[in-house]
Amino acid sequence: MPFEVKLPDIGEGVAEGEIVRWLVKAGDAVQEDQPLVEVMTDKANVEIPSPRAGTIAAIHVEEGAVVPVGTTLVSIEVAAGRAGSAAAPAGGAAHAGKSPPSSGATSTAAATGTGTTVQATPAVRQLARELGVALERVPATGPGARITAEDVRRAAGSDAPAAAAGAGGLPSAGAATAGAALGPEERLPLRGLRRLIAESLRRSLDTAAHFTFVAECDMSAVSSHLGATRARAQELGVPLTYLAYVVKALVEPLRRFPLLNASLDDAAHEVVLKRYYHVGIATATPEGLTVPVVRDVDRRPLLGIAAEIKRLSEAARAGSLKLDALQGGTFTVTSTGARGGLLATPIVHHPQVAILGVHEVKKRPVVVEDRIVARETTNLSLSLDHRVVDGAVGADFLYAVVARLADPAAWLGPGDVE
Repeated sequence: MPFEVKLPDIGEGVAEGEIVRWLVKAGDAVQEDQPLVEVMTDKANVEIPSPRAGTIAAIHVEEGAVVPVGTTLVSIEVAAGRAGSAAAPAGGAAHAGKSPPSSGATSTAAATGTGTTVQATPAVRQLARELGVALERVPATGPGARITAEDVRRAAGSDAPAAAAGAGGLPSAGAATAGAALGPEERLPLRGLRRLIAESLRRSLDTAAHFTFVAECDMSAVSSHLGATRARAQELGVPLTYLAYVVKALVEPLRRFPLLNASLDDAAHEVVLKRYYHVGIATATPEGLTVPVVRDVDRRPLLGIAAEIKRLSEAARAGSLKLDALQGGTFTVTSTGARGGLLATPIVHHPQVAILGVHEVKKRPVVVEDRIVARETTNLSLSLDHRVVDGAVGADFLYAVVARLADPAAWLGPGDVE
């Protein structure tokens, strides 16, 4: 009897996953711990390894299907006496940012436990839970009878009907050409990491009450400290950047304003204050944005933070992040780098309540003691969930960060650069 590999219980409340890409095919010989398939959950893109060496007998689930934990994914012919069935171990490598496949596939229905089946992504199921909507009673309008987020919101009574006509009952400009291609087009499947990003950001915007506060920040002292420290950092193989200073500067303001280091439990109507400081770093990868987490930034020296940012960003771009590197963040920083423009309005990484955008640092004319001088400055954009954080509190927090960055010598010591 072939050995059956099932979708494992990955933890963190994950109940199902989308089959993103098969890495093997029927007839292939596989080794123990060899990756078999990429599965996208609400948390990350996970590679499921083979628990046994043998030959692929059959693949039971198509790419694009969304299946619950415990579903048999693949059968492996193994040596006599070693066959059976089990869920693949969850301890295999978990990766973010793998490339989605280019071919389309139909989704498989997931059982609800009531004898009926529904087709919906993990993010849509989460939205339904948040809105108190029973999926089995929601009419599906998505491809292959899949329930979309819009279907759930419509069922909850929170989605206004889309206008099919313009003012006065006349067709809108878009309606006149609906379904008609005006020139060459290409369609790419919204799948894998890109689908997860789209649904996560849409859920955040639909749930949190966003507002953004922007302040100018003088980075001249940080720039001088970085210049004096860069040689030591290079000796240790650590690329020291402004981002490491920003992350280190956050700790004391987060302690002073604990509502910024929190999440909102909507179901329990409770604000959860986090007494630990795990900062997510939004990282661009070829497949999309992912947010690995620098843990315990309050306990790390400056160069330790810089080294961890380097390690996580390299792993994210290589697609080799472990699942736990994407979990547990309490606050997020997104840096737009050298081409960062003047400002942006970052989207809160729900269920967190705050995200800080760091923009381009460059010399600009500023007034210092009634004189116009050139200073290294940047803009910081703080987006907040207004349900938890009032504007005055957010402003006080951001100005506390600005004050620390203006005088890094007051809080950096020799241990930060050793």
